[in-house]
Amino acid sequence: MATAQDIRPRKDELAPHAQYLSTSPSASFHSPSSHGSALQRIIPVANAKHLKPFATEDIKVLLLENVNQAGRDILSAQGYQVEFLKSSLPEDQLIEKIRDVHVIGIRSKTKLSERVLKEAKNLIVIGCFCIGTNQVDLQYAADHGIAVFNSPFSNSRSVAELVIGEIIALARQLGDRSIEMHNGIWNKVSNKCWEIRGKTLGIVGYGHIGAQLSVLAESMGMSVIFYDVVNLMALGSARQVDTLDALMAEADFITLHVPELPETKGMIGQKQFDQMKTGSYLINASRGSVVQIPALIDAMRSGKVAGAALDVYPNEPAGNGDYFNNDLNTWATDLRALKNLIITPHIGGSTEEAQSAIGVEVAQALTRYVNEGTTLGAVNLPEVNLRSLTMEEPNHARVVYIHKNIPGVLRTVNEIIGDHNVDKQMTDSRGDVAYLMADISDVNNQTIKDLYERLESLPSRIMTRILY
Repeated sequence: MATAQDIRPRKDELAPHAQYLSTSPSASFHSPSSHGSALQRIIPVANAKHLKPFATEDIKVLLLENVNQAGRDILSAQGYQVEFLKSSLPEDQLIEKIRDVHVIGIRSKTKLSERVLKEAKNLIVIGCFCIGTNQVDLQYAADHGIAVFNSPFSNSRSVAELVIGEIIALARQLGDRSIEMHNGIWNKVSNKCWEIRGKTLGIVGYGHIGAQLSVLAESMGMSVIFYDVVNLMALGSARQVDTLDALMAEADFITLHVPELPETKGMIGQKQFDQMKTGSYLINASRGSVVQIPALIDAMRSGKVAGAALDVYPNEPAGNGDYFNNDLNTWATDLRALKNLIITPHIGGSTEEAQSAIGVEVAQALTRYVNEGTTLGAVNLPEVNLRSLTMEEPNHARVVYIHKNIPGVLRTVNEIIGDHNVDKQMTDSRGDVAYLMADISDVNNQTIKDLYERLESLPSRIMTRILY
């Protein structure tokens, strides 16, 4: 049993009862702003305590794929041991690295499969510094008490703006003209070049990106229709259509903004291209599995589709380099040879503003979870939160008990913690996993050790954490 250790240095280490005194983890960061660095301003939280883990060594954090500096600064400011790498890692190297870390931060290329997570014996939380979480085995993580956080909205504006730019570029064949000029060829043409004003944009998936795109497109004079599996309120003059088939037949430009699900995999194929207007355009900035690329190649070669923009692909390289070839995707050479095709390396959310906002949002969530046990925003665990302990509560501990959602567990747990004064408690379940958090008073190190060992011994236990 490891002894309790603080997770960052403090000035009051030598003071009486120093193990209970520290500053708030919230004090070193704040929500992102469009004006300047995310860490320029410090917002103190009055009288709040910085909790530390019992029976856990100093918190070790592994950040992969060039996580933004704003997020790294937040985590480093907590006193965690932060290791930062610019790229993802092959699975075998990742397994070696992940064995002793408590927190891992990734983007879209790192795959946290069951095989990898099985080796992560100390892991308590995963931060996806991106929108998607399909690169993580969420069920395995939940079943083993590992919380997963992401940033579902922070880069939506960046993606929407990219799509607007691509709509104009495709309508004017800007990519082809630019390549020709780079090769010294002057080719001034207007044939099959269009204004986007008066054209119809079809949005598949009317979430945060789709809705923002809708407003931007209307402001430029486009008519907007959208298809979504949920009945949604349209913004502006946009109109929801009942079926994907109806959208494909009516739109001049079709843009995809759906998650990767069994229902969306390969949802745009030969049938859908046949339904499109001759001379229409397709944009995919969602997930690479959504479009059947060989069918798109055929549709562009035949002239059915006049242009396309792709930012995502079924298989993507783990790092930068000359990897976009037939070894990665068997159709890569055929795709690259097409005219009026914009292909970009998954840069939809790759702006300074978006990456900074994502870094701050996910790092804040990770810090709150590590320091306070709060699961608000977790994608795979119940959302549970208690107000922060304060400096007026020096001999308190926060019990976090993640357990199997089976009858009788709460009675047993309450018998264990019921020997103490429970100031506040909250529990919730999600599927087969339940999450309990309780603050108890009048405890000392021996009490905490006893609580920890008794909870750890329960057959319902998935993970026990005690913060104090």
